[in-house]
Amino acid sequence: MRPERVGDRETLEALRAAAPDLGVVVAFGQFLPKAVRELPSVGYTINGHASLLPELRGAAPIPRAILAGMRKTGISVMRVEREMDGGPVAFARATPIGDEESAGELEARLAGLAAEAIAEAVEAVADGSIRWTPQDEARATFAPKLEPDEGWLDFQEPAPLLARRVRALSPRPGARTTLGGAALRILAARALSGRVDALPGTVRLGGEAELRIATGEGWLAPLLMQRAGGRPLGAAEFLRGRAIADGAVLGTEGEGA
Repeated sequence: MRPERVGDRETLEALRAAAPDLGVVVAFGQFLPKAVRELPSVGYTINGHASLLPELRGAAPIPRAILAGMRKTGISVMRVEREMDGGPVAFARATPIGDEESAGELEARLAGLAAEAIAEAVEAVADGSIRWTPQDEARATFAPKLEPDEGWLDFQEPAPLLARRVRALSPRPGARTTLGGAALRILAARALSGRVDALPGTVRLGGEAELRIATGEGWLAPLLMQRAGGRPLGAAEFLRGRAIADGAVLGTEGEGA
């Protein structure tokens, strides 16, 4: 079943007919009404959430963890209740966030951790050994979905912060700027230190990187770029396909949005 609304009458009747022992959801974008989440014979549904609860409750815990500069995150197996990601937790697995790790790479690792922890939780439910610990509400933080303007690269910011934004939004929706008025996504980049001798957004070619962009502090060196309608290309290949003049300035906010 792939219902548009999991709480509608037909879906609820079908779920009742299945007579489930336990409900399990992961990255499920709909609110589960009480009639659904408490339908299983054990009386509840469990969820694998991509953070160490009560930190980063909400829709975008993975990019938010990177944007915040967190050094570690993890997954939590929790009981689904009315409050978003607020139910008691049975299992948690922590993992460090790599210095160069993108949201897509971190998501893949967390998916593996979640699968293992949920399997362990299902076994614990089955043998009656599951134990639930209420979350500490005083420590709760939130991870709302990303807004469109959060993908814009403001080159007046320091290069390390911009590189972090690139990682947090890769591979989707991708951090963006404009080149000659056309949309340009930067999907991987690294921050370079050094004196900046140009206005933020100014392109320099050669030197330590194929291409580097002046920022408010240091340089941003794109490693993977994508034009609208094109495929992601490394910086050298991108420059072979479209020359960028040394000294060009990447677009102003609002272009190519």
